[in-house]
Amino acid sequence: MNDWAAPLIASALFAILCPGMIVQMPGKNQSIDFINMKTSIAAMSVHAVVYCLLLILFLVVLDIHLYV
Repeated sequence: MNDWAAPLIASALFAILCPGMIVQMPGKNQSIDFINMKTSIAAMSVHAVVYCLLLILFLVVLDIHLYV
């Protein structure tokens, strides 16, 4: 059996946390912009930190597994 939790969670978080796709932190004019499809170095850095923290939360702290 293979554990599919890690690739599924990582892929979903990557798709959701792409800067500018759904939400951008920090935005150009506001602290949070929605669906503006533009990005900056600051937004990429913040999204990378949030991505890493959520990935650690799901895979290390909560220890989620999905066996198929």
